[in-house]
Amino acid sequence: MQFTGVYSHREVEKFVKEFWEKNRIYEKVKERGDKPFFFVDGPPYTTGRIHLGTAWNKVIKDTVLRYKRMKGFKVTDRPGWDMHGLPIEVKVEQELGIKEKKEIEEFGIDKFVKMCMDYALKNKEAMTEQFKALGVWMDWENPYMTIKAEYINSAWWTVKKAHEKGLLEKKKMVVNWCPRCETALADAEVEYAERKDPSIYVKFPVKGEKATYIVIWTTTPWTLPANMAVAVHPSLEYAIIKAVKNDKLEYLILAKELAEDVLKKGGYQLWEIVETKLGEDLVGLEYEHPLAEEVPIQKKFVHKVYMAEFVTAENTGCVHIAPGHGLEDYELGVQHGLEVFNPVDDKGVFTEEAGKYAGLNVREANKVIIEDLRNKGLLLAEETIVHRYGHCWRCKTPIIYRATEQWFLKVSELKEEMLREIDKVRWIPEWAGASRFKDWVSNAKDWCISRQRYWGIPIPVWICEKCGKMKVVGSINEVGWKDDLDLHRPKIDEVTFECDCGGKMKRISDVFDVWFDSGVASWGTLEYPLKEEEFKKLWPADFITEGHDQTRGWFYSQLGASIIAFGKAPYKTVLMHGFTLDEQGRKMSKSLGNVVEPEEVIDRIGVDAFRLYVLSSALWEDLKFSWGEAENFLRLLNIFWNAVRFAYTYMELDKFREVSPEDCELRIEDKWILSRLESFCKLANEAMENYNLHRVVKRFYDFVVEDFSRWYIQLIRRRVWEEKDSPSKIAAYATMFRVIDKVTRIISPFAPFIAEYVYQNFTKKFREGEESIFMEMYPEADEKWIDEELEKEMDLAREIVEASYAARQKAGIKLRWPLRKLIVEGDVKVERLKEIILTQSNVKEIEFVKEFEKEVVVKPNFKKLGAKLREKMKDFINYLNSLSKEEMRQIYERGYVEFDGERIDRDYLEFEFKVPENYSYEEFSRGVVYVYTEMDEELKREAYARELVRRIQEMRKELDLNVEEFIIVTLEFDEELVRGFEDYIKTETRAKELIFGKAEGYVKEWDIEGEKAKIGIKRLNEA
Repeated sequence: MQFTGVYSHREVEKFVKEFWEKNRIYEKVKERGDKPFFFVDGPPYTTGRIHLGTAWNKVIKDTVLRYKRMKGFKVTDRPGWDMHGLPIEVKVEQELGIKEKKEIEEFGIDKFVKMCMDYALKNKEAMTEQFKALGVWMDWENPYMTIKAEYINSAWWTVKKAHEKGLLEKKKMVVNWCPRCETALADAEVEYAERKDPSIYVKFPVKGEKATYIVIWTTTPWTLPANMAVAVHPSLEYAIIKAVKNDKLEYLILAKELAEDVLKKGGYQLWEIVETKLGEDLVGLEYEHPLAEEVPIQKKFVHKVYMAEFVTAENTGCVHIAPGHGLEDYELGVQHGLEVFNPVDDKGVFTEEAGKYAGLNVREANKVIIEDLRNKGLLLAEETIVHRYGHCWRCKTPIIYRATEQWFLKVSELKEEMLREIDKVRWIPEWAGASRFKDWVSNAKDWCISRQRYWGIPIPVWICEKCGKMKVVGSINEVGWKDDLDLHRPKIDEVTFECDCGGKMKRISDVFDVWFDSGVASWGTLEYPLKEEEFKKLWPADFITEGHDQTRGWFYSQLGASIIAFGKAPYKTVLMHGFTLDEQGRKMSKSLGNVVEPEEVIDRIGVDAFRLYVLSSALWEDLKFSWGEAENFLRLLNIFWNAVRFAYTYMELDKFREVSPEDCELRIEDKWILSRLESFCKLANEAMENYNLHRVVKRFYDFVVEDFSRWYIQLIRRRVWEEKDSPSKIAAYATMFRVIDKVTRIISPFAPFIAEYVYQNFTKKFREGEESIFMEMYPEADEKWIDEELEKEMDLAREIVEASYAARQKAGIKLRWPLRKLIVEGDVKVERLKEIILTQSNVKEIEFVKEFEKEVVVKPNFKKLGAKLREKMKDFINYLNSLSKEEMRQIYERGYVEFDGERIDRDYLEFEFKVPENYSYEEFSRGVVYVYTEMDEELKREAYARELVRRIQEMRKELDLNVEEFIIVTLEFDEELVRGFEDYIKTETRAKELIFGKAEGYVKEWDIEGEKAKIGIKRLNEA
């Protein structure tokens, strides 16, 4: 394909993939490098196809790793797969039609685990191919998998370390619980979504007092059967209120400042405060359980009021405490020795202890409990509330909180160590660690690592059935491992140990929280401690990156596990990236119909454009996917392709071989683009070292589109038509080659396909090279070429040219029509770029002046002045009209006018310039550009000649002529209109002859500014 025709991402990708595979380029690149760079891949779940966020994540990683390889590093790039846990189990349950946990045991744990294994492995293969399609180079043949024995060994060794340090314990604790999956969940496994729930105000009868009640509020009526206490804030002011409703007198106790709102909801007609007390004065007040008749077990407990700092002045200021169903409730209960009463089973169904409610699902029980309270006269008010509530991350069932026996790692005791280590890590952006992550770790609770499921790393704890002695296994060799599958349930459950007491030790049935699986990734991927050499050489990880949700997920689980095992952080640099959202900033979901699949994007714009797009904005910000913005990067690559094609066409024609620009007679535009190139290269290196990938993409876009294609190539276009050995042409070739070669290497980690294609078909055409661009070193900036003053001057020159275009447009004069004069007003020093400005503005003369003679007219900006001078607007207009020309000019120069004692600045004014006749003007940042618009006869002849050239060039394209091919042009056109410009037309169109007469050959008719032209073109061999 080389560089004929338009850019086709499909053909480029096909060529490059075949080249990489045939020549085993990745394998060769992987062996290069002498400086270790240890990257740890955050393992995605093998639950199906990748999504846009997963694709973005892997593209970030691949770009960094490609860069590091080109910097001479030997990169550890082992991909990871998270293959255990509920994500897989739920998918397999769906395949089997399983609705509840007991059906798994009926089906057979061994068969279920086998299906989970097969499902995980099948999806791993499919997802691997999807990642490969993104151009992601990782060691796909040798991934780390959490299901492998060597990896399981790392997890067992870590928990053994925790046991040895006294950080592993079994205790009863309130945890997030999924009643559908019948297991504990980590905080990171809880997703929050809007949910409608009851909102009720309940009266708890005060013991020994007639018609006196403590008023509480709850959105979980089902927890009331487990109520053990009421909490109040010690310094909050509470009121005892005498209230009347339906001629019935009551005394209500609640926070004073909340009383009016609550009583209004309760429908009380009359009420008054009879006494106020601080919360601490209510401590010890006893009350009767509101459902004591329905839940008889409650009659044996004493229910009192306690103080708690977590109580706030919301709802009633009196908090119902159920230690078996809330973490703060549990902690308060432990503090005061309250019963941790939990009458709810694993399925979320009330047990026999719940009395009347036994057998009811807790959600179903809400209505029954509310009705019972109403019948007993204890329901003060009932509403509904829509609030964010936790749901199981996989099956989407609303969670419940319940106290259960679980295994914990006591990370709460390691908080200070963890916080110290966070400060040693390089966080990108900095606030990800200094703020967000530290906040999360500061509130760390003990880590519940046990799950009551089947498909996971078995917790290596064996308990003696006879004496209760515990054994924690720290190595798979202790269980006689032969086959890694034997380490999963149910086979591992068959392994027993003899206890010193003569009893048999059996493994507990729980498996690890999947976050513990991935938490040991940085040493699990190195198979430590089974293998020590690589670990000692590489650990901790040089770099990891994941989404911002991992501050409470993988970043956290790794840190906790690593502090337990090694007393230090497992990573040196952490890049936190955002989420992928739709264009309106909404989460992508099938229900909203706004999901964009990576394959869909790649099919439309190609892998490279996709990669550039997702890396084009600050990575730590959420990516709001926009098709329009994504397609801009396809246009970018088209522009880059066309620029390379332009250079290739002429350089190949003249059999160019690389020449250093230092050995050429460079023009000012060559020096400028080389300065821009090296400035870009310098920025790219600095940005990549700081993981600011977006800065490289943005500069690449600007450099290719604005600097190289739209400006430099336009400046040197005529130079490539000069004779073969022209020093000017050679300088242009040397410059273009340096630019394309270096830019291609700079951007290669981001856009690997087009970079490799250009390297193979352009770079190596004109110089010797490596087998692949990824065997080249990443380019360093050659700062001797950087001329910041020249870059600033060229920016101004471009502004002047753009302003001249705008001035022409105002006057209705096309760019192809030459004009006599351009005047630049202002403090502008761009004299060395004078010829460039003349050529690009298509004018014959340029003059730089400090001030151009013109009349200034000052007018009010009616929109902005409307409010400021509403009453005086007419007087102000009359005042402006009375000013002399000189006074108007003075106002323009100083930027404000004083009127009626008030200073009115430039923003509130409009300036209109009255320039001499036949001038059109446009402002730019440093002044004003004026073009003289009158055309003399010579200019008109040149203009017609240019119009003819454009038409002939179009016809050459239509005939698909080679750029070097000569033609004969015949013209039916008034020769006088182009007199003196015949040679110009011939040179520009590569015409050997220009004959005015009958048009012959390939003929087309044109209308040129009202003049009829018939143009004929013949190839030389047709003449």
